[in-house]
Amino acid sequence: MASTAKPDLEEHNKEDEENAPAAEDEDTGAQVAPIVKLEEVAVTTGEEDEDPILDLKAKLYRFDKDGSQWKERGAGNVKLLKHKATGKVRLVMRQSKTLKICANHLVLPTMSVQEHAGNDKSCVWHAADFADGELKDELFCVRFASVDNCKTFMETVQEVAESQGKEENKDATATADLLDKLNVSETESKTDVKEKEEAKDEKETAEEKTKTKAEKKEEPPSPA
Repeated sequence: MASTAKPDLEEHNKEDEENAPAAEDEDTGAQVAPIVKLEEVAVTTGEEDEDPILDLKAKLYRFDKDGSQWKERGAGNVKLLKHKATGKVRLVMRQSKTLKICANHLVLPTMSVQEHAGNDKSCVWHAADFADGELKDELFCVRFASVDNCKTFMETVQEVAESQGKEENKDATATADLLDKLNVSETESKTDVKEKEEAKDEKETAEEKTKTKAEKKEEPPSPA
């Protein structure tokens, strides 16, 4: 009996050891330095020098000429951004999840936005777009969640286009005035040079006459 009880006891103790909960790791207070140190990197969007004029959620489409159909470019926020130094305004739209640019072009005085036929929440326009890294003539259509947002977008773009036209006229007028001033200055310079040359000639002529008179006075009288 004793011989059989001993193995049972040893087996029971072995099972208790296997089923015993693992001891918790002791906190030694040691600090382990990270293997790789990551430095904070400033992320730029290219919009730091611009002020937002408009920012609305929308879905953008472009017209595929080859397939003669509208293709979705992405959903996100369409923005109008005005450059702080130049005053130029551009339209930028990024996809909300990937932040990929799906529209990027200047708002020019010739830009005209029209309501899309049969949908008062959408509007269309032509633009020379640079979203793909090269200028392309694109036909865009943007769809908003409400009619009010669509109207706000159309009115704002129209106002910006008109203001850009006025700025261009101011620049053209300023350039024309500068050219006129340069022409006047050039004419005045030519006149000044001509007057100086004439004055020099007159002075030389007067000096020659004075010299001639002096020489005649110094000549001895002829014998009688």
